[in-house]
Amino acid sequence: MRTRVRVRGWRWRRNPLRRRCDVVEAWTVLVVAVLLFVVAPLVGVAAGLHTQNRDAATAAAQRAARHRVSATVSGGPPAVQVERGHLHRAQVHWTEPGRGTRTAWARVPARARTGDTVPIWVDSRGQVVTAPSSGTEVLQHAVTVGLCAAACAGGVVFLGHTLARRIALRHRLAEWERAWARTGPRWTQPRA
Repeated sequence: MRTRVRVRGWRWRRNPLRRRCDVVEAWTVLVVAVLLFVVAPLVGVAAGLHTQNRDAATAAAQRAARHRVSATVSGGPPAVQVERGHLHRAQVHWTEPGRGTRTAWARVPARARTGDTVPIWVDSRGQVVTAPSSGTEVLQHAVTVGLCAAACAGGVVFLGHTLARRIALRHRLAEWERAWARTGPRWTQPRA
């Protein structure tokens, strides 16, 4: 059984067996570590903060442009049984001051029946719209974007590291060929 001794940091020490490609590979590993543990998380944080600021501004604009009204379900739910907690489309009507009674199709809870009162959101034109994004939704979206950005940055770093290792391996093999070309004839010639 062959045991393998691993000497830490051998690429950094001065020694006659160390090749230039070993030094380059050691520096590459150091750069990759810094990029993975410092830069990739910073990219994720920056992307998450940018997304949170943008989404918070969008949510504030939505809250300013939309308002919540209580509507009555006037059309029956679909004939298909809907799972609890899901939404389905139904016809609703509500009264707006100065505009009278309005009727539209809106998403209502699955258990809503004709005559039930449900909250809906409408814009300034009286069109049914989705509810503005909540603070939790904004935060979840920002965290998701931040994690994806950090993961993508890490993937790019790993891809670059793989490419650098392939190039280093090619140079190492070329150095070994040149070294063998110099020492090989001395070993292969018959000794007198």
